[in-house]
Amino acid sequence: MAKKFKVSESCIGCGACSAVCPEVFELNADGVAENILGDETEIPEDLEASAQEAADSCPVSAIEVTE
Repeated sequence: MAKKFKVSESCIGCGACSAVCPEVFELNADGVAENILGDETEIPEDLEASAQEAADSCPVSAIEVTE
């Protein structure tokens, strides 16, 4: 089943997620991470592992993963 990745307000803007998976995450103009595909978009299977690694690398666990 496809997963969705949502960045919560607890993001501190460290950039770990965008470094690991720039296809899905980037820092916005406010300096916090966002899912560039959209929070409600199911991530393509070929990016799931990388997006999960990005979520796991977040030092404040700001990326919520749902199925």
